[in-house]
Amino acid sequence: MLAGVGLTLYKAIELGFPLWPGENRQVWTLESKVTFTPGEGPVEVSLALPESQAGWKILDEHFASAGFGFAVQEDGDSRRAVWSRRSLDEKTTLYYKLQVYREEQQALLPMAAQPVVPPSLPRQRQQVVDSLAAELTKKSVDNASFARLAIAEFAKAEPSQEVFFLLSEHNRKALPAMEELFAVAAIPTQRIKGVSLENGRRRQQVSDLLEVYLDGEWLPFDPDSGQLGLADNFLVWQRGNGSTLDVMGGNRSRLEFAMVANSLPAKTVLLMEPGVASAPLLDFSIYALPVEQQGVFKSILLVPIGAFLVVLLRVFVGLRTAGTFMPILIALAFIQTTLLTGLWTFLVVVSIGLWIRSYLSHLNLLLVARVSAVVVVVVLLMAAFSIVSYKLGIDQALTVTFFPTIILSWTIERMSVLWEEEGGKEVFIQGSGSLVVAVATYLLVSNRLIEHLTFNFPELMLSLLGVILVLGQYSGYRLSELYRFRYLKDQVK
Repeated sequence: MLAGVGLTLYKAIELGFPLWPGENRQVWTLESKVTFTPGEGPVEVSLALPESQAGWKILDEHFASAGFGFAVQEDGDSRRAVWSRRSLDEKTTLYYKLQVYREEQQALLPMAAQPVVPPSLPRQRQQVVDSLAAELTKKSVDNASFARLAIAEFAKAEPSQEVFFLLSEHNRKALPAMEELFAVAAIPTQRIKGVSLENGRRRQQVSDLLEVYLDGEWLPFDPDSGQLGLADNFLVWQRGNGSTLDVMGGNRSRLEFAMVANSLPAKTVLLMEPGVASAPLLDFSIYALPVEQQGVFKSILLVPIGAFLVVLLRVFVGLRTAGTFMPILIALAFIQTTLLTGLWTFLVVVSIGLWIRSYLSHLNLLLVARVSAVVVVVVLLMAAFSIVSYKLGIDQALTVTFFPTIILSWTIERMSVLWEEEGGKEVFIQGSGSLVVAVATYLLVSNRLIEHLTFNFPELMLSLLGVILVLGQYSGYRLSELYRFRYLKDQVK
């Protein structure tokens, strides 16, 4: 039992398999497009590639580079796609497409801070930056509050003279002006480059966040609003001050993104993750089988649930059925036919079969010949039932073919023998018991949660086996026996 529960928890927690049916993940498809105009001579385009971080996971990626030499260069934790060509005559577009989803919101990975190198500035500009840095340092308590104050100063509609001067020195761009201010204040900073995901957006460009180092931790700030942290829809593309796109031998380069979101089942997304399918617990599992065989096991794995229910009703309730596990097969047929259609179809076929079987009993046939004759009768009944219902336009009755022929035949034979030996009352009791168990099993195995757990967590069968072995040790009274002997209690008093 513990092995089954343990393996199930491992798949759910470690591998991320959903415990509940109907869980979906929002998968983003991003198409990045690099356009540039070539010059004379060889061309080399280098594009920084994103990594799985901050809870984002890359499921798949493709590169389009017809006519170009292509390679992915890795340097430590960073990757770059490099397209190259000796010559190019016309404006060209290169594509990089990837699928990502955010499993959960996580902090960025730890990253060491580089020593701050004070910038070498003209005298007047140095005085302005020093004055502003000293003022903000006086008003702040740490690097984070310094960053908030600085961002607020640059975001003012009517900035101070110092801020206005710095903005004019940086072509009205606040982020490089703030980086210069932080460098003078000896506060380590770096940029986070990423994409704000919005469904259906096109021509989206890279956005920059400002990371400020504080006590061994990088704190991301929105340089426009001063908001701390990453937005839920912000896909981290690159960390650090390196360039995102380099084009050698070309000009007028541009990087744009188009994106669209899709909702996919959580299990499908999980199996798309690189390396997950090769995990030992999945590589030697039902998922490794062909899809057709997986479909077969989807039904077979429901049988132990029915067997467990039979054990409960037999051992603790004392419910009698015509055949121990025949109700399970009837319940599986109900899944194909739907409950009401399956019930009345089963009753009609068995009733007619019993009537014909009563005639066969007068022929004094051997057992094998009699059962074979019943099989033939059942097949003829099912064929006639299908044809008549089809002619009458009752399409649902055609599902009678989902009932197992041999089981129906043995049910008719068993009930007929039971009728001859113990009478019609016992046939009614066992027949009713069989249908009660079949309906209860149908209601249980047709539950979406049960179906989801049995197929995606077959390890639970080990736990179910353990429970059945424990229940098999029970030797006390059944509920039916307690009810039957209820009058003895009064006599004892």
